[in-house]
Formats: sequence, structure tokens, C-alpha cells
Amino acid sequence: MSESTVNRPVGRRTFVLGTAAAAGTAALAGPLAETASAASFGWSDDGSNYVVDTGASLVFKVSKTNGDLTSLVYKGTQYQGYGGKNSHIESGLGTSTVSIKQSGTTILISVAYGTLKHYYAARSGENNVYLWTNKADDSVSATRYILRVNAGKFLNDEPDSYTYAPTTIEASDVFAKSDGQTRSKHYAKARVTDYNYVGWTTGSVGLYIVRSNHEKASGGPFYRSLLRHQSADGGGLYEILYYGENQTEAQRFGLQGPYVIAFTDGGAPSSALYPGTLTTSWADSLGISGYVPASGRGKVAGVGITGRNTAYAYTVGLANSAAQYWGSARASDGWFSIGGVLPGTYTLTVFKGELAVYTTSVSVSAGGTTTLNSIAIPASNDPSNASAIWRINNWDGTPGGFKNADLMTYAHPSDVRASSWTGNVVIGSGTETSAFPCYLWKDVNSGIIVYFKLTAAQAAAAHTLRIGVTTAYANGRPQVVVNDTWTSAVPSPPTQPSTRSLTVGSYRGNNYTFTYSVPASAWRTDTSAYNTLKIYVASGSGSTSFLSAGTSIDAIDLLA
Repeated sequence: MSESTVNRPVGRRTFVLGTAAAAGTAALAGPLAETASAASFGWSDDGSNYVVDTGASLVFKVSKTNGDLTSLVYKGTQYQGYGGKNSHIESGLGTSTVSIKQSGTTILISVAYGTLKHYYAARSGENNVYLWTNKADDSVSATRYILRVNAGKFLNDEPDSYTYAPTTIEASDVFAKSDGQTRSKHYAKARVTDYNYVGWTTGSVGLYIVRSNHEKASGGPFYRSLLRHQSADGGGLYEILYYGENQTEAQRFGLQGPYVIAFTDGGAPSSALYPGTLTTSWADSLGISGYVPASGRGKVAGVGITGRNTAYAYTVGLANSAAQYWGSARASDGWFSIGGVLPGTYTLTVFKGELAVYTTSVSVSAGGTTTLNSIAIPASNDPSNASAIWRINNWDGTPGGFKNADLMTYAHPSDVRASSWTGNVVIGSGTETSAFPCYLWKDVNSGIIVYFKLTAAQAAAAHTLRIGVTTAYANGRPQVVVNDTWTSAVPSPPTQPSTRSLTVGSYRGNNYTFTYSVPASAWRTDTSAYNTLKIYVASGSGSTSFLSAGTSIDAIDLLA
């Protein structure tokens, strides 16, 4: 897992913590929120619901009709249900077959709706609800579990909280407040690899969803999706099973989980619940559809990675059509270990930041460890290694460092906090990267100009110009004009997600590098004069303004 964090102040605030910060706060919650006595552990039937008492401080109910979570009472307070709605898969299943059984210190509720199977489990003495969802095919639209929390239980004061602001500025899910700040449930800010859980705390009560390992989700470690939202009538916490917005991969099917609804005394949920840490041998014999125990899984380990740029974090990912996994490469030597992997053959990818710089194939067997010798990243695989006359930003697969890049993961481009999307750039000014906008749109800032000088020797030769992008909307791609005399062809659009991206907090698509062979005749021979590079956005698609065709920039350079 990544060691990066998205950290929030504690004390009546929403927060998402990554692995590094979470490890430091886990002690606040203690071990799995157990109590000294579990004498009340058990279940009953109230006619409409199965009622489960965990024997700690938590009692919850599951509808016998459709498998909704209808009640969630912690220490005598009801937390379930804003707007009169239950917590459930997607927008709720229809009439389902719901059953319950107790196996020693575990209670399992099973929900069957067509080909979809969903499960709730309780453990004696714990203030946790464990959930699994097995989506076998696309006959059921089940892409999330949403925990709906009553209004007023947690203060809505986070900058990226979803609030029903007075002005709708895009579709029916992006809003503007009267002060010009924007809000949307899409603005998650954190990538999957950045967090273990999402939730809220009052300082004395914490409510969280601890995510699953996302092995059957899609999009990889750097994907962003819905995490939570808050509004006047309550709030929601999400576990995303599959999310289509700016998605780069096909949907995977199979069992996802466990993910955990966890109550605490105000601190973070126990680290023992985190993905990659949680041990569920107690669930091995429960008969959960698609469940694969630890004994049926394997591991991939690498002794090191050479050829890294130590200024960047490196991530190793495994992916095939059935599953995905990832782990961090150790900063000192690139060592990595990825466990809990389903048997199969995977594409192993090494990422510098979010840029793929090496791939190979590995096979994993049940109960085995696939050990890889030191991986050597060829110098040519990292575009930063190429000698350049000038370079704007560095190549890491993200727009980080460009103007407005940080803001765009939790705000709309029209947000009052955004700097002007226009403005030209001068090479050698020292502000090339911070002055260049992270996104370019056909209808907003197409035609941005980069000014630069060349020596006589440089001007006498042809050069390759490279523009790296991280995603695009409506097939937006860069076409360039040099000194108003040489114009590139319109490049073909690379494969990119077909949904919104730049306006819903996501720059992560398919990294792609456009190359342009600029002839020597295009350059100015007067070495005291600036050359101009104009970058336009070409596309026949899109609408207007920030929904016109656009693209996110990774880096731009002119090779020597």
C-alpha cells in the first residue's frame, strides 16, 4: 500500500486517512472495539427484520424482504437512515431471499437477488458489521454499498463534503455555493491506495467504512471514486464495487470483501481491520459464495527494482481480467511483496508515480510465493531520462505541479479558488510548471503559448516535441503550431474513458505521449528572438466551456 496520506483534523470532522497516518492513530480505537462481556450476543426475528445484537454496543437490523440494513443502533443511538432511506447495495435490491445462521461466535445473514449474493456478518463482542458482495454478472446493477447516516450525527464541515448548494452548475451532481466554491459527491480527493477507511468522528463516536482490498474492483491503485457525501438531510459512506466514471478497465465480477462498518469510541478504526491486514479465517467455513481462503491464495515478491528515480514513489501492480492488486516498492531498494493473490497469470506493472515504466508477466499459484529477481527498469522506459532542451514538469503520469492541479481533485474547474486557466508560459522564467494549466479545453484555453529561445546549433536541427497526457474528455488531443508557420497534423485520439473526467475530480485515464517531429525550417534563426509554441485542443466532440473537449497534461518537452 502507498504511504501517502490524506489527513484531516479530528474532532467533529470528516476525515480519510491513508496507511501512514492510520497506523499512528489506530491506538485511539483499541482492538476490534470489543467489550468485556458478550452475554447478549445473538439474533432474533421481529417479523420484518433479522435483529443482530453483537454483544458489544451495536445492534443492527436487516430486512427479511430485500436485505436492506434498516437499523444501526450504537450505544442506544440510531445512526441509520437519512431521508427515510435504508442502507443497501446500489439503490436497493428488490424482493430477495434472506436467511440467517449462527456458527459459534459468528452470525451470517445471506441475501440472494438473482445472480447477486450479499452478506452481513457479526462477531461476538465487536462493534463491526462485515460485508461481502458477489456480483456474478451484469444482470444486476450493483456497483456500490451506501451506508446512509442520519442528519445531525456528524458535523458537515469538510471542504470536499457534498452539499446541496443553491446553484447547479453541471448535470445534477455538481453545485456551486454562494461564495463560488463548488461541491460534488464525485470530489473524493483520495486515490484508492491513499486510504484504508472513510468516515466521521465526533471525538467520542466514530463511524467508518473500512474498504475491502478491491481485488474485484477496476481502475487500479490510483483510481478515484465516490467516498462519502453530506447534505442537510444526512450523509453517506460508500464502498465502491465498480464505478464507471473515468474508468479505464472493464468491470470485474466475483466476490468483493469483506468491507466493514465500524464504530469506535471516536478514534480511527483498528488497523486489524485494514485491507491486507484483516484476518478472516473465521469466515472460511461460512459458505460465502466465491469465498477463497488464505490457503487458496499466493504471493508475489520482488527483491528490488533498479533504474528508479528516487525522488518518486514506485508502486507495483498486478492485474488480469479477474483481479487486481498492488503494493509499494520500498524506497531504499525497491523491494516489494503483494500477498493474498488469487491464482492466475497477471501483468505486473511498475509505476513511477502513476506512470507505467515497466511491465512483465507473472504467475501465481495457491499457497505459493512467486519470487522475482531484481527488476531493472531500462533507462529508455522513463521519458524523464531523455535529454531535453527544455521541459515543463517532469514525467510521472500525473498533472501534479501544474496550475490548479491539486484543486482539481476536489473542485470543479469553475471554482472561485482556481487560478485563471489562461496565461502564457516563458521557458527560463522559473515558473514554467506552476504557470501552465493542468488541463486544456477547446472552449476555454486552447491556443496557450509557450515562449522559448534556441541557440544557433539548436535552431539548425529538427527536434522532437513531446506532450504527455493522463486522460482526455470527448477525444480532446493537442495539435501544435510553431512560430505561426508550421502546423502539426491532428493526431489520432488514443483510447480514453468515454465519461466525464476533468470536471468530476479525476485526471486518471490512460497515459499517452504525443510526439511531433518539428523540422529545422520551423525555428527562428535569430537567437535573441523567442520561438512560440501554440498548443490547441483538437476534437469534433464535446459541448461548451468545461465540457468542451479537453485533456490533462503530464509533461511537455523539446528533445535535444
